[in-house]
Amino acid sequence: MAPPPKLRRRPALIAGAVIAICLGALIGGWAWTTTTNTQEVLAARADIERGAVIEADDLVRVRLNSDPALKPVGASSLETVVGQRAAVDIAAGSLLTPSTYAEAVLPSSDMSVVGVALTPAQAPGMDLRAGDRVRVVVTPAEGSDAPAGAPPFSEAEVVGVRLSDTTGELIVDLLVPHAEAAQLASRVATGNVAIVLDSRER
Repeated sequence: MAPPPKLRRRPALIAGAVIAICLGALIGGWAWTTTTNTQEVLAARADIERGAVIEADDLVRVRLNSDPALKPVGASSLETVVGQRAAVDIAAGSLLTPSTYAEAVLPSSDMSVVGVALTPAQAPGMDLRAGDRVRVVVTPAEGSDAPAGAPPFSEAEVVGVRLSDTTGELIVDLLVPHAEAAQLASRVATGNVAIVLDSRER
């Protein structure tokens, strides 16, 4: 009886099979990652002007890959977003983020925002933040007294704080009644004001 023939191994074929298996696993993993790392979010179907009430027809659901750098509003929040007001101009196709809408847009019809540029000597040592109640105090110009008959201060609420890139001054946005805005702005323009931070207790 003749012995059975010996099988000849072909290393090239074996290596090719291993590579094919690895590539298949990689492609499968990539496809799985692509489909599972997407999320459905909200985007503007058309331009939405700042201050406008957001309607359901203004929005569209889109699906995109997750990105830690983005903070889009999930499509599940549609009912929450509808009825809110646009806090900024939202261009068609833009993704909605929590900062693009709010219950109310500042300032309201009976209020105004006045910006105050402050040097370190005119501002409190503590950091100001949105929601702080402050008083804008009239200070005398160098070598003179305070303006006669002028109210000693104006009460206001801080709604924004930032540093000027050009002057390094602290720019504080103050929310005041509309009727008082012009008078406060004229005082601020002289530079003879200081801000006093009042209690944060509520």
